[in-house]
Amino acid sequence: MMRLKTSLLKEPKHSELVSCVGWTTADELYSCSEDHQILKWNLLTNETSLVVQLPEDIYPVDLHWFPKTVGAKKQTQAEISAITSTDGKFHLVSKMGRIEKSVEGHKGAVLAGRWNYDGTALITAGEDGQIKIWSKSGMLRSTLVSLGSPVYSVAWGPDSDRILYTSGRQLIIKPLQPSAKVIQWKAHDGLVLKVDWNSVNDLILSGGEDCKYKVWDSFGRLLYLSSSQDYPITSLSWAPDGEVFSVGSFNTLWLCDKTGWSYALEKPNTGSVFSLAWSADGTQLAGACGNGHVIFAHVVEQHWEWKNFVITLTKRRTMQVRNVLNDAVDVLEFRDRVIKASLAFDHLVVATSLQCYVYNSRNWNTPLIFDLKEGTVSLILQAEKHFLLVDGSGLYTFSYEGRLISSPKFPGMRADILSAQAASLSNDTIAIRDKSDEKVIFFFDAMTGRPLGDGKPLTHKLEVLEIALDQCGPSTERKMALIDKNRDLYLTSVCHLGRDPKICKIGSMVHSMAWNDAANILCGIQDDQFTVWYYPSVVFTDKELLPKTIFRKDGSEFSCAPHILSYVGAKVTLRQGDGSLVYTTVPIYPALLHEYSASARWEDALRLCRFAKDQPLWACLAGMAMANRDLNTAEMAYAAIRELPRVQYINFIKEQPSKDSSLAHMLMFSGHVQEAETTLLQVGLIYQAIQVNIDLFNWNRALELAVKHKTHVDTVLAYREKFLQRFGRKETNKRFLQYSEGVEVDWEKIQAKIEMELSKEREKAASTAVRSSVASRH
Repeated sequence: MMRLKTSLLKEPKHSELVSCVGWTTADELYSCSEDHQILKWNLLTNETSLVVQLPEDIYPVDLHWFPKTVGAKKQTQAEISAITSTDGKFHLVSKMGRIEKSVEGHKGAVLAGRWNYDGTALITAGEDGQIKIWSKSGMLRSTLVSLGSPVYSVAWGPDSDRILYTSGRQLIIKPLQPSAKVIQWKAHDGLVLKVDWNSVNDLILSGGEDCKYKVWDSFGRLLYLSSSQDYPITSLSWAPDGEVFSVGSFNTLWLCDKTGWSYALEKPNTGSVFSLAWSADGTQLAGACGNGHVIFAHVVEQHWEWKNFVITLTKRRTMQVRNVLNDAVDVLEFRDRVIKASLAFDHLVVATSLQCYVYNSRNWNTPLIFDLKEGTVSLILQAEKHFLLVDGSGLYTFSYEGRLISSPKFPGMRADILSAQAASLSNDTIAIRDKSDEKVIFFFDAMTGRPLGDGKPLTHKLEVLEIALDQCGPSTERKMALIDKNRDLYLTSVCHLGRDPKICKIGSMVHSMAWNDAANILCGIQDDQFTVWYYPSVVFTDKELLPKTIFRKDGSEFSCAPHILSYVGAKVTLRQGDGSLVYTTVPIYPALLHEYSASARWEDALRLCRFAKDQPLWACLAGMAMANRDLNTAEMAYAAIRELPRVQYINFIKEQPSKDSSLAHMLMFSGHVQEAETTLLQVGLIYQAIQVNIDLFNWNRALELAVKHKTHVDTVLAYREKFLQRFGRKETNKRFLQYSEGVEVDWEKIQAKIEMELSKEREKAASTAVRSSVASRH
């Protein structure tokens, strides 16, 4: 389990309470204290130096450094911090300690001051109950809020378009647009002392005098409530990537998962921890302590698992690899500290502050090493053939040999706040959910970085929470699963060849999902059960088969809200709501069936289904055979699950006079009516296209085709008349009335005409077959 390794000096460097801390780089921290000193801590040399002795009347309360990077652009402005103080002012202070500007902001103490994410505005909150927004240079833009009680803490929303602030026991989210709706809710049983809002996961933290800390979503719904602690919660802070957060109280420090449960509890001798700050790379944590100390901590003992390998970060620059099959242990040493790592598809990818290391699981001794550009890696995604690195400035696809393959870009891209839920990678495709409009998903070619197809993104009808690309098969059949705001699970094709993409719903109340690494099988937590979609793509071939291809396991063996971490081979790893890991297995037959289907080994597939005697397996085989147009196998599989109407229709398809007709009816079988009609018209089978529409009672389209091609108008009218007679109805359609005036219906003539059309089609098919056999002989 992850834990914090803390360090405190023997004697405190400050003589009074330390009120606030802030990082300038990953190795340099500034601390402010009621002894009026600003100290600089260098973690590489372990030196502490006095930056400036502030005037006696300035007691600092909060400190926030101007943001380093904005989207992909580095800031050019000289490094400057906003320090708020008890005399109602805030001060813009340079790195050298010079007070560039002091601004009279509030009556009473200024309790909080925060720059927004792009550094265009500073927000201050005061004891006077006012919240004000200031320009970069310290000019007042607006007074956003005026309350009757002090505002203890304030935080910007992920897009800097909303703010979150405390009001007694309440939390309030206020958009900057005057007309937009304000969200307000009772959060704690005592004063709320501290809040933080993460830009990657969009989750909110709050801590209060009721000695509890809580996790909320951005709608104010409670996701986690801690037990009551011994002392009030005086500080809390999200790690930049939103995966963990830290909480501070009297002589206490917690490291917690984003879902709320605690990884580790430390009991350092600090007094109350008044302020916590993570370094930009998320590796170091600093706390401002009531007894004059500054506490430093870093995260160790992170775990990664893949098949038979377990990897542990034992120190900042050291990893231990254990092969559980033979208990062999390898130690990996790095020049700089480890920031991010990922283990999948037989490769370990480790990003340190300056380099990227790529290890193959067959050989841990010789990693491939390449230098990283400026920017801290915030996310690593892996596929079988390559991996994706995300840092503050962009997205980069690398091969496992360390070659840069592509770097996709799109307008308004915010790489710095991209999470694993909003991005997905497969061997040929990169999918990214847009942050500015969460209904929109961009697809890129992994090899070139260019947008796929016509370049138009996919737009879902609701905000998308999570996306995942399947990992196997050719790029033309790439599918993506998505979970939207209603917790509905959808499947869509990435390549849709100019047509509007088809998005099919395959499940509801889905909280978490994962694709298998070696077959296109999807698993998910659905309401209170564990569900596996053996062959989700069947929804595009035969929608009604989908429920028959699903495997369900009662979820009572898992505690509340489990989250799927991985689905490798037949093993699924889940993290429960209390932080414990549990494992469950999925039968291996469906993966074998996928393998046989991909290599068209239909005899083997039939043998497997007969051996397993499992209805969902037969249903999968029926769908796979139909998708691959192997009618004999499909017929047997449908017969095995007693789908007699489909067996009859497959026989009808087999009896078609030509391949084109067969293909059209296979498309009809899957519900692709438009494509079936187009297929027939392209090869000049006009009557057959009209008949398809008659069979489906698409009367207007049938008549339209007949009139356009000047043939079989009488056929359409005859079938229409017969249809109306059966139901004892009169013709009311104006177009049919108009054409029936001059046309006499003669069934014998019509039958003869139809027979002639079919025999013409047979002759054409036969002569094509003869031509192709002659050509193949030559």
